Amino acid sequence: MAVRTSHVTDTLTDGRTAVWAAVGVFLFVLEAGALANFVVSLTVDGLLALPGVDSIGFLTSLENAAQSIPTLLSRETIPNGGYYNGSGYEGTFLGLSPAMAWALRATLIYLYAFAAFGWAVWGLRIYRQEYRAADWTPRDDMLDRFRGHKWGIFGLVIVFMFVTMAVFAPALGPTTVDQNMRNTYGNEISYWDSDTNSVETIVVGQANLNSLSQGNDRNIGPWQYDDFGRFHPFGTMQDGSDLFTFLVVGSRISLVIGVLSVALSASIAASLALTSAYYKGRVDLSMVLISDAVMAMPQLLLLIMLTTVLKETWVSEVYSGGFLLALIFAFTGWTYMWRSIRGPALQIAEREWIDAARSFGQTPITIMRKHMLPYVTGYLLIYGSMTLGGAIISIAGLSYLGLGVQPPTPEWGRAVNLGQDYVRTGSWHISLIPGILITLVVTGFNALGDGIRDAIDPQSDSAGSETAGAGGGA
Repeated sequence: MAVRTSHVTDTLTDGRTAVWAAVGVFLFVLEAGALANFVVSLTVDGLLALPGVDSIGFLTSLENAAQSIPTLLSRETIPNGGYYNGSGYEGTFLGLSPAMAWALRATLIYLYAFAAFGWAVWGLRIYRQEYRAADWTPRDDMLDRFRGHKWGIFGLVIVFMFVTMAVFAPALGPTTVDQNMRNTYGNEISYWDSDTNSVETIVVGQANLNSLSQGNDRNIGPWQYDDFGRFHPFGTMQDGSDLFTFLVVGSRISLVIGVLSVALSASIAASLALTSAYYKGRVDLSMVLISDAVMAMPQLLLLIMLTTVLKETWVSEVYSGGFLLALIFAFTGWTYMWRSIRGPALQIAEREWIDAARSFGQTPITIMRKHMLPYVTGYLLIYGSMTLGGAIISIAGLSYLGLGVQPPTPEWGRAVNLGQDYVRTGSWHISLIPGILITLVVTGFNALGDGIRDAIDPQSDSAGSETAGAGGGA
């Protein structure tokens, strides 16, 4: 009887796993093209900037192949770029207005993203309940504490929506980057001319010149149409291009630079912290002196100087200067993360199992990698998430000053700079909307860092306070 019950249980478990895997395959197939395009576009942009790499040939074929992969939630499947023909809309999804068609596509994209997140959580629960050997691990308590941390959940939602915007940027924009800013005079659109009561065509560049947002007299604000029937969720910019498309593409730039810089900073900080904690003495003292020397430098002036000096090198061409920014942020920012994890690394280096590993003849690199690194990984997650928010606001600040990411590549700080002359006019949206997004995203990363910290260390100050669980600890 027991054998039969066990067999039934195994069958149910396998069935749940099969259903979970089938749902995962279904979700992946729906948006495989978008994910492939995201990865390939980043790779191609980096490779094309390397010396001696030509833009034609294999790289172009690879990018075209990624763009040709069918995607359910794409502009081609749910188009919004149609026009009014006198009796209804033509070229839009199911004849909906451009605003409704765009809103439908954007809503479905975010629903898909949250469904994919829910699928991942579902898989984690199946693993914990059915396949993991241990009934309980310390990570279970961490996840439970984080699930009850409202401030941390708020940060997770904001960060998740920001990442979704970056990954699905080509599909979220009401128009394409090529039409919006790269090749405006090489693309045409159709529109309804009320004077002649007929459908006319016009190049996008000319349409943009007639859709400028430059004050009270000439302005296309948020959630408005221009004279050519094009819908603009966030209005237009000072040159007539669509602000929403500019911002969603800029989110990808900010995310890639921020993640790369934080990853490099974390790698440097973890390596040096573990080395100084293991050897102590003069090695640790040398690391302290080096970090003090780097921290003594004025970071903003150092960023401006390095960006200017290296502006003409081939490194500055990789990802429109984004790779250079990531290297500069990593070089100037590793010290703060190193100081944050140096203390925990020193404490771990004094534990008995470290001495036992030495007595068994394990090499220092093996000891640091297997017996010390897992105990500082949580601190890297905490300070990494907080540092990522700081990197994003630093990128925006440099772009505001005209440094960093090279124009005309979209970046949120550049949008703030372009619209600063119109803040007190009807075109306030050019600067205010990206400024609000920068503040919201940076706050989200800081909130997520607070939540991770309180989940890992329940004895921290914010976790011990009554306001932490209710959204405090900001």
